[in-house]
Amino acid sequence: MLNDLDKELEKRGHKFCWYADDCNIYVKSRKAGTRVMESISRFIEKKLKLKINMNKSAVDRPWKRKFLGFSFYNKKEGTGIRVHEKSIKMLKDKIKKITSRSSGISLKSRLENLAKCVIGWINYFGISDIKTLCQALDEWTRRRIRMCIWKRWKKIKTRHDNLTKLGIENIRAWELANTRKGYWRISNSHILTTTLTNNVLEKSGFISFTNRYKMVKSYI
Repeated sequence: MLNDLDKELEKRGHKFCWYADDCNIYVKSRKAGTRVMESISRFIEKKLKLKINMNKSAVDRPWKRKFLGFSFYNKKEGTGIRVHEKSIKMLKDKIKKITSRSSGISLKSRLENLAKCVIGWINYFGISDIKTLCQALDEWTRRRIRMCIWKRWKKIKTRHDNLTKLGIENIRAWELANTRKGYWRISNSHILTTTLTNNVLEKSGFISFTNRYKMVKSYI
């Protein structure tokens, strides 16, 4: 259906990118953008007899727009690719669902579901510049996992026994096990970050965004 549009854009010499019915056309100014928007809209609706979703269409700066989950930003070397804020929010919402402390699934199942999420997300967005984002996502996700583990250690004795297994002295373990701090607050405490370390979580099955990103980048 859009083959004629493809040829029309090429004939006019436009720089563009489209996938299915989602299309971006890149011009040098807002004035040119408005002019192209009007002429291409006429072409699509009058000649191709197709309807444009005007709620999703706009003339704007490339770094303010979302295309297939991606956006752009300016850097010293020119233009970089980044993940759009909405895509990051969607990812976090999915991780929140997987690591919800009200869910009764096992830690093993959580980490398996989380691994699928991380691998799929990085495989898709790995072409963008997300090194810093991956580090931030890892810190936040690890905190979510620690929260789930602490919730599973609901009883004071269970907390004490697990903390001693992780190297905390007996008396100190009893003190920590009796804490009244909330799950989310305790998840970022010195107690859990030094016992449920990054290595411990990885051995349990956690796949970090950073490590997966490095692996994908090595193939790109």
